[in-house]
Amino acid sequence: MSRAEELINLSPQEFIRFLRKQNIKKFFFVYDQNKNNLISSHQQLQPVADYIQADKRDFMEHEGMFFQISKNYDTLQGAFVHRTNRGQAAGGVRYWHYDKMEDYLRDGLRLAKGMTRKNALAGLWWGGGKGVMAHNPSVDKYDPDIRASLYREYGELMTSIRGCYVTAEDVGTNVTDMANIFSQTRFTTCIPHNLGGSGNPSIPTARGVICGMEAALKFIGNETLEGKTVAVQGMGNVGGPLIGFLFDKNVKKVISCDVNPDIVKKLKDEFAGKNLQVNAVERGDNSIFSVECDILAPCATGAVLNPQTIPQIKAKIICGAANNQLEDSERDDRLLYERGIIYVPDFLTNRMGIVNCANEQDGYVNNDPLIERHLTKDWEYSVYQTGLRVLKESKETATPPSKVAIRMADKLSLENHPVAGHRGRQIIDSLAADRWHEDI
Repeated sequence: MSRAEELINLSPQEFIRFLRKQNIKKFFFVYDQNKNNLISSHQQLQPVADYIQADKRDFMEHEGMFFQISKNYDTLQGAFVHRTNRGQAAGGVRYWHYDKMEDYLRDGLRLAKGMTRKNALAGLWWGGGKGVMAHNPSVDKYDPDIRASLYREYGELMTSIRGCYVTAEDVGTNVTDMANIFSQTRFTTCIPHNLGGSGNPSIPTARGVICGMEAALKFIGNETLEGKTVAVQGMGNVGGPLIGFLFDKNVKKVISCDVNPDIVKKLKDEFAGKNLQVNAVERGDNSIFSVECDILAPCATGAVLNPQTIPQIKAKIICGAANNQLEDSERDDRLLYERGIIYVPDFLTNRMGIVNCANEQDGYVNNDPLIERHLTKDWEYSVYQTGLRVLKESKETATPPSKVAIRMADKLSLENHPVAGHRGRQIIDSLAADRWHEDI
């Protein structure tokens, strides 16, 4: 086993112990465009940087990745910046459990790249980035004092990297957590209403998923959601409201599951009297993929569409809120296409969270037309119209839809911000030049 493999196979807690032995509290990986090389702040970690760069699936010349160990509670906190041509990297901070460092790093890389594409395809002048905090199993993540400490420290991380990445809310993070981040930095969105922000973006995200479903139904024959059976994996911040919107559209039945039994009970009570079949499942249980339904909506974690799950799917359409649903975008997009399953790319349909909160600094108006136009059926770049355009080009060119959407998004993502230019890259270069990792 190589040195890189030894390190990436460590659990985050084992990796933290390794870092402490090396007296490393902060570290970074920065992509040197001139040398075409991912450079580590520490020689001891260069094997990890080399491993990341050699990966052809998840690494795509990410501009920079910045990490710190929290002062309390031994938690690894990271900021992954993919591409900042269109503006500062923007995307939420995820608080999640990872078995090993490879899982942690891959999740951050995929999520950041997905945000680049999501922001570009939505026409936002933001780049792509993502925050990831690895939950320490020995820490009670529901303790409000512990959470406050961790998220304040994450805010300090945002301030220290000078705005090359602007964070927001994501899986495992709530509005109170965002307030704690905001207490230590101005480089954040999804700030609570009482502090002048847009609050929880889950509702508009769920509305965007509905638009994606309607685009796919229009594409296959002018059908509607009425009378359809929809399977929803994950009933949390987005999945729960999505179920409500589905019933508003008069679906016949919703089949759903979640790993949190409390959420399952809450939603079962909330939709009492509706045709909702719901189950609490173990983490990693993908049995919902094999149920008979018209539409499957993955709304939990990513990488759930893969060679193990795709053969089980009976739905005609896949359209959900989870980020990075395809484990391998090239391979799994093709597998779905060959089976005749219509896949609405996740970074197209789940854009509304970032649309809702990305431009908080511009102030608010009722029923903001700059937000609402994304949810209409007539605006050229709405979720609905973009979805139709992608699916039509997919059919005309015999190309899987995710590949079509990626091609569109990647082209847009290389356009430089009309005012600031490629400023994020300049910030990252300055952080490396100033030896950011030594500023403890």
